[in-house]
Amino acid sequence: MMETLMNLIRQQTGDAVINNPAIPNNQNEDAVQAISSGILGGLQQQAQGGNLGSLLSMVTGQGSDANVSTSPVTQGVQQNVQKSLMERLGISPQVAMSIATVVVPMVLNKFMNKARDTNDSSVNGNEILGHATGQQGVDWMGAASSAMADGKLDMSDLMRVAGGLMGGGNTNKQNQSGSGGLGGMLGGLFGN
Repeated sequence: MMETLMNLIRQQTGDAVINNPAIPNNQNEDAVQAISSGILGGLQQQAQGGNLGSLLSMVTGQGSDANVSTSPVTQGVQQNVQKSLMERLGISPQVAMSIATVVVPMVLNKFMNKARDTNDSSVNGNEILGHATGQQGVDWMGAASSAMADGKLDMSDLMRVAGGLMGGGNTNKQNQSGSGGLGGMLGGLFGN
């Protein structure tokens, strides 16, 4: 997954990084690394900060937030990439955001398309969601597929998915707001 993401970033950076006078050529690879860590960290922040439903929509290509360019996840990831570029390269917030707004939507769109492409084994939705949530080995795509059988992802679907992933479909408040793991992450989604 990491190699695929890095390759996509390298392919999409073009004028935003490589031909950007604000970034010396000897810092191009640092910029790629900063964008990569910013994207992965941003996906984690979004999943763990209450945008898991939007991320599921992006990964599956279904639901109201399936469009990468308008998803709140993308906006959050752009902010994280901006911060990563500023910290790593010492560039201004304006230059960092101009790079993030160009590169992040293109990279995420191609990344999500690869995850949905059954003929492309370089990355899959379970890997993306496992990394973002910290819950590796979970069949996220199977759970999302059954939850979104009606073509949309709503609160009852999320509760069903969360209940199944936390064991036995029990969605009472105590289980949702556990001190860590998936229950703690999803707790904010359910009004805790």
